[in-house]
Amino acid sequence: MGLSFAVVLGTSQAVNAQHAATPRQLPALLTTLPPLPVIDSIPIQGEEMTAVRVVVRLSQRRVYVYRGDQVLAKYPIAIGKRGWETPTGRFQVLSKEKNPVFKNFRTGQLIYPGPDNPLGSRWIGIWTDGKTQIGFHGTNQEELLGQAVSHGCIRMRNRDVTTMFEQVPIGTAVMVEP
Repeated sequence: MGLSFAVVLGTSQAVNAQHAATPRQLPALLTTLPPLPVIDSIPIQGEEMTAVRVVVRLSQRRVYVYRGDQVLAKYPIAIGKRGWETPTGRFQVLSKEKNPVFKNFRTGQLIYPGPDNPLGSRWIGIWTDGKTQIGFHGTNQEELLGQAVSHGCIRMRNRDVTTMFEQVPIGTAVMVEP
C-alpha cells in the first residue's frame, strides 16, 4: 500500500540570463503527490560505518545524526499529520538550500526568507520526483515541535536545522523509521 502526502519543493539558485552574475532564488512549492510504494530498503552507494548518517524515529519525534555507532546529535522534530504522513524508508540527502523561499501551494503567495517563512532558515531535501521534494526544514512555529502537524516534511528548530545542515553533506544516508 502506498502513501499520499504533500511536499515542499526546495528552492534553488538560478542565474538570471540578463545579469549572469546575479543569482536569484526560485520559490519553494508545496504539492500533493500520488501514492508512493512502500520501500523496505534501497542500498545507498558509498555507505560506510564511519560515514555520517541520519535516522528519523517518527514515534519518538526525534532525528539522530550518527557517525558509525556514535550519536553526534539529536533534535526534536515535527512530522506529517494524518493524511500527510512523513514517508518511511531509506533515502539520502539530495539537496541543501540556505534561506529558502516558500510558495504557498494554495494561494501562490511567495514568502521570502525571514520570520514569516514557514521553511525557516534551511532546507535539506531527501526525496524528489523531479518536480517536488520532501525533506528537513526549519520552522517559524517552534512550539509545534513534537507534534504531527506538517504536510509530510520534517520540521526542526532553525538553530538545529542550521547545525544539521553543516553536519550532513549531499549523499548522506537517511533512514526514516516508524
